Amino acid sequence: MKIGILGLGLIGGSLGFDLKSQGHDVLGVSRRESTCKKAMEIGSVDQAATELSLLSAAEVVFICTPIGLIVPQVEQLISHLPKTSIITDVGSVKTPIVQGISHLWENFVGGHPMAGNTDIGIDAAQRNLFVDRPYVITPTESTPSHAISILEEIVCSLGSIIYHCSPEKHDRAVSWISHLPVMVSASLVATCLSESDPEIFQLAQKFASSGFRDTSRVGAGNPELGVMMAQYNRQALINSLYQYRHHLDEFIDMIETENWDLLTEKLKINQQNRPSFL
Repeated sequence: MKIGILGLGLIGGSLGFDLKSQGHDVLGVSRRESTCKKAMEIGSVDQAATELSLLSAAEVVFICTPIGLIVPQVEQLISHLPKTSIITDVGSVKTPIVQGISHLWENFVGGHPMAGNTDIGIDAAQRNLFVDRPYVITPTESTPSHAISILEEIVCSLGSIIYHCSPEKHDRAVSWISHLPVMVSASLVATCLSESDPEIFQLAQKFASSGFRDTSRVGAGNPELGVMMAQYNRQALINSLYQYRHHLDEFIDMIETENWDLLTEKLKINQQNRPSFL
């Protein structure tokens, strides 16, 4: 199968590796000629170019650009594709993307691989990135069943775990476990930066170890992605942040009132329930 990838960053480049390993002919498009050259050098794609016309032969096209560019890129792409081509995306927000593309292209299936890290660009691409990771497919009532089936087949070949839900439910769910952690982690780093005593600040930097590394990682990722999460999933994220603030206030109150029994109970509940999210 000829498969196109528009956007050759971490996700697009990694998709290319795995799709090529399955025997597909992979066509890649990037805004930068240097990225196209690098993608071909490392073997992520078979062909690469800056022109969308390269994808005219693709049977399936994955849109792997930043969230805000997905709909505009599809608007430009569709004039190059036959009506039979299937378009899907990998955006971490689904409702505005599905609403924006569904009326433009009948064979569109929204998707979101829950994989990646804080690295960006084609140099971050890696093989087997999607193995044993959730891959959410968000069809609507009008999404053609054959398009869903073809995407499912491709996703299965990546070793991913497939889930289906509506775009709206997807966005509410990821606001808790993906977008909220980015903002909480970012606020942690910002709070540490607010230490005004230079000596204490330097000691904190020297003492930082695995705990700080784990809790600050997602907040120190790609700023563009963080902003787009907030911009395109605004209401769900605001609701999650308000709930987080409520629970943070509860923890402050327990510590201020020295209610160690209740704090112990809360921490035990968290300890017991965290594994169900992993």
